[in-house]
Amino acid sequence: MIRFALTLATLLAALPAWAEVRIQQVTSPGGITAWLVEEHSIPFTALEIGFQGGTSLDAPGKRGAIYLMTALLEEGAADRDARAFAREVEGLAASFGYEASDDSVDISARFLTENRDQAVDLLRSSIHQPRFDQDAVDRVRAQVLSGLASDLKDPRDIGARAFEAMAFGDHPYGSDGKGTIESVTALTRDDILAAHRGVFARDRMFVSAVGDITPEELGRLADELLGDLPATGAPLPPKADVTIAGGVTVIPFDTPQSVAVFGQKGIDRDDPDFFAAYVFNQILGAGGFESRLMTEVREKRGLTYGVYSYLAPKDLASVYMGSVASGNATMAEAVKVIREEWQKLADKGVTEKELADAKTYLTGAYPLRFDSNAHIAEILAGMQMQRLPPDYITNRNDYVNAVTLDDANRVARELLDPSNLHFNVVGRPDGLETTAGN
Repeated sequence: MIRFALTLATLLAALPAWAEVRIQQVTSPGGITAWLVEEHSIPFTALEIGFQGGTSLDAPGKRGAIYLMTALLEEGAADRDARAFAREVEGLAASFGYEASDDSVDISARFLTENRDQAVDLLRSSIHQPRFDQDAVDRVRAQVLSGLASDLKDPRDIGARAFEAMAFGDHPYGSDGKGTIESVTALTRDDILAAHRGVFARDRMFVSAVGDITPEELGRLADELLGDLPATGAPLPPKADVTIAGGVTVIPFDTPQSVAVFGQKGIDRDDPDFFAAYVFNQILGAGGFESRLMTEVREKRGLTYGVYSYLAPKDLASVYMGSVASGNATMAEAVKVIREEWQKLADKGVTEKELADAKTYLTGAYPLRFDSNAHIAEILAGMQMQRLPPDYITNRNDYVNAVTLDDANRVARELLDPSNLHFNVVGRPDGLETTAGN
């Protein structure tokens, strides 16, 4: 019955209309800042905690340590081994999630109000007292190694890793945050303990909660859960230099269909022109079957089942990326058409109708993200990490609608750089070979 209640809460804990989401900034007695959206109609709370830095904080020669450490947080804590920890989480009808990415380590918790204290105590133990038992380390390491071995056979992953290495060089962004088979195999328990000390600190922490909890209760919860973390953690790496030169890199791989990962230098999330780029990218490659790339590469020429582009603004560097898969006999033409569309939009811009259609879609789709407490808590944590103000939710569609045709076309001319658009092609593409430039 309890499990059913949690499932029902998770599915139905949608807040009032998106425009009515009211964010309160809470400061705990111990000085922790958290964002809160109160929703007391269902006795359920979603909690998100983010720690900035992520896998980019890996110590030199220890690539993959933070990823492995994060995966081990649910494998036992304090006096509970992995099995006992899992049983207790299930018995509370709670759920915890732990995830590491380039820029953050994120912890998600979902719990019923009646079990809040026990759930928070259990979550606290996983953050402060993870066991890192050797048998758990070996078991999870084996899972990571299996995934890495699988990645070595995935053309898209091969292309992405090669692109990152080319774009970011020796910066942590230039290598896989999961590590390599060699680096993960060599990690010791001491390396995992060091990774834990480097990540969990108050100087890089962001907290959000949505659901059946008051500001006073959230303040006490934050202090109990996080108040005695160290003040500072491992130093963040410097900004990354993006080094992308136009051309093609062919990575030989036996497959009937080649995969291309392509990109150029991007635009930062806090750039005043970000929304103009966001809107014109919807037209170029993010708009599904309505995008120019899909129209030209798939619909008109039948060169692919799918092609897309996206802005990728990371904390320490930004790129503008895309991907396409095509038969070995047709990949060269697909690359040519994508580059031509890049050039065409830079030279001629978008039309009034394209701009209006993109705005309609982007503003209409935005409220759909706010369909549950859990999703809203995730959005709030992300906003804090991106240094966005609490009223961003209310004003975001205004920023989209404020983009004029002149804005979109000016930023397209400035940002789109066909001469420095690089394609990493994994496969045996006919008529394509590695070049230094166009």
